[in-house]
Amino acid sequence: MALGSTTRDASHLRSTLRRHEPREVGTLGHVTKRSGKWQATYRGPDGRERTKTFAKKNDADRWLATNGADIARGSWIDPRAGEISLATYSKEWLATRSDLRPSTAAKYKQLLDDHILPALGTRSLSRLSPSAVRGWRAELGRRYPTTAATAYRLLSTICRTAVNDELIARTPCKVAGGGTEKTPERPVASVAEVSAAADAAPSHWRLAVLLASWCQLRRGEVLGLQRGDVDVLHRELTIDRQWSMAGSTPMLGPPKTDAGQRRVTVPPNILPALIEHLAAHVGPRATDWLFAGADGQPSHPRTVDHAWSKARKMIGRTDLRFHDLRHSGLTWAATTGASTKELMRRAGHASPQAALRYQHATDDRDRALADALGALAEQASVVSIDEARGRPADKSNWRKPGRCSQSTRCQGKCEAAPTGFEPVSPP
Repeated sequence: MALGSTTRDASHLRSTLRRHEPREVGTLGHVTKRSGKWQATYRGPDGRERTKTFAKKNDADRWLATNGADIARGSWIDPRAGEISLATYSKEWLATRSDLRPSTAAKYKQLLDDHILPALGTRSLSRLSPSAVRGWRAELGRRYPTTAATAYRLLSTICRTAVNDELIARTPCKVAGGGTEKTPERPVASVAEVSAAADAAPSHWRLAVLLASWCQLRRGEVLGLQRGDVDVLHRELTIDRQWSMAGSTPMLGPPKTDAGQRRVTVPPNILPALIEHLAAHVGPRATDWLFAGADGQPSHPRTVDHAWSKARKMIGRTDLRFHDLRHSGLTWAATTGASTKELMRRAGHASPQAALRYQHATDDRDRALADALGALAEQASVVSIDEARGRPADKSNWRKPGRCSQSTRCQGKCEAAPTGFEPVSPP
């Protein structure tokens, strides 16, 4: 055998052996070629080895480098930690949220069961990609725009908790504006329309219409009132409970937020209706409900909606929901000059953003402002420069509008035509 051939064979053998030997990547791990593929291995902070196989060596190197950087930054996440399904994790998340009000917990469960888990529940947290969330949000938004925003906010909260629990490195909820509800401006009823609707409602529901509008109460807060919450002498209502819907089940609980627990002063114009209702429709005990059903318990929320539906039809305002009465009342309060803080306190809002939406003019108020501006113009009088400076004005050389300096009739077409009473020449 020739010497050159022997040398080439030995060189080829060494090269082959080198390709199959583990190759260290920094101090993190190594890459080995096995069966035509590249196997990357590293040891995590917990002392356990992680291995992954790639078709290309560059991909294996990149995977090792990424994990090495995460370990160095202290942001490394065990890849197997995110293998838990969204359905399992979200149920565990909800079970640990003891801070939620019963009605809120029931609402979250309904959103998960009806809108989130059917589409995404079987996916593991680590495989819940931004594109999957984006597609789900878009599809749900086409059918239920408001519900889609609420469901997205819930999913985003759950995923942020998963990040804090170190199950995933980052949240997949990256839809710009995904949690923003784009609802149209709700209609505002006039004082006259609310008065007519109250008169059109059944006698035992008349006060509910007045309290929702003039005391700006939520439907659940109206239904949660008891005789003991009413202080006729000081014209005050104590709001510390509400009767609301949790899915399809009515539920008694605290107000929507901590700010919802408040005292509301009753306007004097509806005090007679309140006193009349207490005498005619409410039992003598402090725990008797202001709006009780046949069984003595608070009326079902749908019952008041049914009564309101008839009343609004009689006044020709079928566009008004019962909650729009509260919206209207807060708008009226804003037009009186109430500050944002005052509106927040009266409405039981926890944030200024909720109160600011009511600080816009109604048609009635806009008309009143226009009339007031007109009155200013009627009261105003023309004052000459001389009079403004404290000198008597010589009006003998003043000309009237429509006449030029040559006293010829120009009907305002002449460039020299004055716009009001003005001196012909400067004093």
